[in-house]
Amino acid sequence: MGFGVLTTCQQPDDLTPPVSRKGLNSITVSFYHGEGEFTVETPDDGFDLVIPVPYYYPESSENQVTDDSLKRMRVRANLDDNVTINPPLLIMDLTQTNVITITNQRKESVQYTLRGEIRKSSACAIEDFSIPSLGVSGIVNETTKTISLPNFEAEEPVLANIRLSWHATVSPDPGTTAFSYDEDLELTVTAHDGVTQSVYTVKKEVPDKLPLGIRPGSAKIMFAMKLKADLGVTVDHFTTGIAATGDYVIINTRNQNSVYIDAKTGEKKGEIDLGDVKGNLTNFYTTADAAGNVVICNLAGEFPGATFEPVFKVWRLTSIAGATELFIEWTPEASIGRKLSINGNIDGNAIITAPLYMSPANSKFARWTVVDGVLTSQTPEIITIGGGHAGWTTNCDIMYTSATSLSSDYFAAAYSNNILSWVSGASDQISKSLNRTIPDDGNWITNALDYVEFNKAKFAALNWINSFTWGSSDIIWLMDVSTDATFTGNLSFQSESSPAIIWISERNAYGPRGSGFASPESENANGAGDVALRVSPDGYYLYLYFMFCNGFVVGVQFDCIDM
Repeated sequence: MGFGVLTTCQQPDDLTPPVSRKGLNSITVSFYHGEGEFTVETPDDGFDLVIPVPYYYPESSENQVTDDSLKRMRVRANLDDNVTINPPLLIMDLTQTNVITITNQRKESVQYTLRGEIRKSSACAIEDFSIPSLGVSGIVNETTKTISLPNFEAEEPVLANIRLSWHATVSPDPGTTAFSYDEDLELTVTAHDGVTQSVYTVKKEVPDKLPLGIRPGSAKIMFAMKLKADLGVTVDHFTTGIAATGDYVIINTRNQNSVYIDAKTGEKKGEIDLGDVKGNLTNFYTTADAAGNVVICNLAGEFPGATFEPVFKVWRLTSIAGATELFIEWTPEASIGRKLSINGNIDGNAIITAPLYMSPANSKFARWTVVDGVLTSQTPEIITIGGGHAGWTTNCDIMYTSATSLSSDYFAAAYSNNILSWVSGASDQISKSLNRTIPDDGNWITNALDYVEFNKAKFAALNWINSFTWGSSDIIWLMDVSTDATFTGNLSFQSESSPAIIWISERNAYGPRGSGFASPESENANGAGDVALRVSPDGYYLYLYFMFCNGFVVGVQFDCIDM
């Protein structure tokens, strides 16, 4: 039997990997020394890529960017898989038109031109409006371009404080011309580019609030200031806490005078002379109560292998320019002072907590109460948490949900189990926990939390912190804890996160790595950081402040305006 040749019309399988239609998705450039990050997306209908570089950098400064800066820019490309770029990108003169060639795995090529362009800002927003002489804060509705003045009564025209987008101007200017606001006032904001404009209407009215909680999508980064480069904090690893007062955020660095910044802009306003309270273990941590009273504590007691100051002391600060006054004095039997939390007002009613650090790891904390402005005792009650909490060694924070009820529930967050626990105040037993999930970089520390009630809802904030070179998990969580029904699942930046989590900061953007800290091998040697929640006096805004040692201090604004 003969054998014929078998033929077919079927084509062999194409084993070439699939290719994106674009190949090049975006180009990002920064200044030669690594500052700045400016990106252009690849257009669908053209091949001329123009990188917009701001006229001033930082945009909050008067530092004008020149063509000389553009002559040596660091350039990187976001490419699809199996795509190459020629010439290889590293340093490029963006004052010139550069030709780059993108080649896919099929050897198909396309050319783009790339250049930089210094542009004046087109931002033209009113970011804050207030009348300090009357204690009135305007409610800015960016959607409707209205500024509402609730509870406003003026017998004569008044001046306002107005904060605009950087380098924008306003006409008329209510900061230099007094108005009565008996009639609606239109304000025209012109961007630095001289072309782009927005028109806002200021009116006497009470804006509507949402029935409950935060308006989704309202989160706005007000500022992100580098502790070293922007605020002049020169001591590595020793910046331990923040105190949010309403007008200011105070940043505590051990053995240094505290720096205080504007709570809306992050601008450094000055330093607080701590006098005799300044010391390596003396001004160890600082926080503030709900009324903005600032307290400072030392690190005291004994821990295996270390002996600190024998007496635990807490001082209150009378004012930004005032003196410190001794508030609490107690001799502990364990280490205390790494964290101190207050729910309430120490001039009224408050519950104060401070974890105790022992070996082996325990779950004990000290609790003081303030009633009608009087500390009930210098000696605290010692509370032990039960019900499965693994305890802590050197990092923990405890926060009550009430300023008056010792049987109210409270939260505990601690290293090294890194579980956020919801504890029954009636029994001091853990009722629920958010369990950690190990990220791909292995380890982190949690040591700070805060709690606040805002627009008939309840919120808690929590941190994760890098220490040494363990990874890149500097991150902040904001959670709705109005009910424990959603207090389930995990603490994670992945899809299995708890439904209680409503906002997460950009991972590692604000820690030492994000700040370009000079010594990544010892980024945050003490694992120090802090969080603080504050509500505006009018109840329309919730502010979240956080700090990572050797990294940034950041302010985030949320609102409950019914837009």
